[in-house]
Amino acid sequence: MSRTIRRGAPPRRPANQRPRRKVKKASLGDRILAKLPITETGLKRAVTWTLLGAGGVAVVAAAAWVGIPGMAGTAVAEGVGRAGFRVEQIEITGLKRMDRMTVYAVALDQQSRAMPLVDLEGVRQNLLRYGWIADAHVSRRLPDKLLVDIVERQPAAIWQNEGQLTLIDKEGVLLAPVDAASMPNLPLVIGPGADKQEAGYQKLLAAAPALKPRVKAAAWVGDRRWDLTFDTGETLALPQDGAEAALVKFAQLDGARPLLGKGWLRFDLRDPTRLVARKPGQDTQHRIPDDGASIGTGTNGAPSMTAGAGNSPQEG
Repeated sequence: MSRTIRRGAPPRRPANQRPRRKVKKASLGDRILAKLPITETGLKRAVTWTLLGAGGVAVVAAAAWVGIPGMAGTAVAEGVGRAGFRVEQIEITGLKRMDRMTVYAVALDQQSRAMPLVDLEGVRQNLLRYGWIADAHVSRRLPDKLLVDIVERQPAAIWQNEGQLTLIDKEGVLLAPVDAASMPNLPLVIGPGADKQEAGYQKLLAAAPALKPRVKAAAWVGDRRWDLTFDTGETLALPQDGAEAALVKFAQLDGARPLLGKGWLRFDLRDPTRLVARKPGQDTQHRIPDDGASIGTGTNGAPSMTAGAGNSPQEG
């Protein structure tokens, strides 16, 4: 029996073979989303919350700019807070010595915790009232985090006044009380007003770097000059004027022939032309080589080291 062949007709597909489907190529954006550690639903939710928060902040700012009453702007901001943009976390950085709970308390001291209503500059100014804090930066991280970055002051000395010990920085700012039983290894400045002289005291020590690590205490005398005490126990009286030059001169003398740790009790340079040194029980003359200075007898039979003529200065 003959078959009729139709020209141009497509070949028949076997009954058990399914038609091929075209595979849609994934876009670059889809491939990036697939690699993110968050679901697409979660990402959309985060974007939505961010836009809502930014919109809420913008609405409050616009309301204030066009003069809408504050209660209306506050109501909008509170609505944004109820939507999830409310301070729930505080992240503090830069804190080393100051009490962390104090910073938390200052940051949370708000009339409202709705993000648009948090007074960032107010938080900063309140933090700056604490001696430890030299500067602070406060910012928002939506939806619910407040960032507080602290710049702390560095302790430079311990101020002793009327029996009280207080840690101070290089500018004399009071930082914290100090327990006498556990004092840090810092220079001690003594006397009324010594804290206000800390910047000048640091400059004085910088003039003689070789002696700086050996100075353990400094007394501010008569609100006008310094008496330095070294780690070997001697005291050096410096003049009211020209204290830096006098300290440099003493460092040069000590470098030429060590004076510290040799049994002297007190050195006096209030007269810039003469160094008076006291040492009980010694009244013989000595020579300091290479500089022409000599040690002779001062007032009341106390030995004096002289670099020129002049009388021994009076105490005070």
